[in-house]
Amino acid sequence: MEGAGNDFVVFDNRTYGLSLAEIVAFTPGLCHRKFGVGADGILILEKPTNPNSDFTMLYRNADGSDAGMCGNGARCLTLFAAHFGFTEHQTFNVHNAVYQAVVNKAEHTTTIHFPEVKAPIWIEIDGTKLLQLFTGTEHVVCFTEAAKLDQEEELVSMGRSIREHERLNPPGTNVNFVSIQNEESINLQTYERGVENLTLACGTGALASAISSHFLMDGNTKPCHIEVAVKGGILGVSFEFDEVEKIYRNVALNGPAKFVFEGSIEI
Repeated sequence: MEGAGNDFVVFDNRTYGLSLAEIVAFTPGLCHRKFGVGADGILILEKPTNPNSDFTMLYRNADGSDAGMCGNGARCLTLFAAHFGFTEHQTFNVHNAVYQAVVNKAEHTTTIHFPEVKAPIWIEIDGTKLLQLFTGTEHVVCFTEAAKLDQEEELVSMGRSIREHERLNPPGTNVNFVSIQNEESINLQTYERGVENLTLACGTGALASAISSHFLMDGNTKPCHIEVAVKGGILGVSFEFDEVEKIYRNVALNGPAKFVFEGSIEI
């Protein structure tokens, strides 16, 4: 499956009963684009580990590492679930966090509702000022000019340097390069930890970047919607800002999710 070009191998582990150790072991081979299926990571539907969830979402990066939450992946997995027995209104957990999803099967889109997000904080890495925040996984945001987003070799080099910086490890971070167009639109390139490269889209990165852009512009407290243009398409982010408690509430991510192909592979 793919969500705005962020691609995944998806399966229902309630059928197979594979252990986490087995999954981690075969993930790099499964995600290899020459010797496997090829993907940015794997999405696994598991029995719920939270009493308030319909199912548990397990996501692993292409290298087998734990990515935490994945926004594009969540849209794909909930569409997958809606096609295989679950309703279009779902509740699922990633680790201890609980999310709600509304799936539109006809239009191949899903809206994921996230828990509250704390306002970002400023940090400085090797002279570069960044906003740092957590949107289900670790992110930093670097603001830049629009033209810089096309200089991908430079973005990869800078993204790797920040991702591997000792101040941010463990566990490392995802690095977002953002150009603000206006209050309602931004452009984004994300260097993803675990993929160790730029990807065509990153859902939690879109959230982090939209929230950080709002924060940078001394955002108001009225409901906000920001379109995030990534290489793989357009993602929509909405939220409200509680200025007193410095918390973003009613956080949601909307975007496409599609089936690409179905098959079997020896693991």
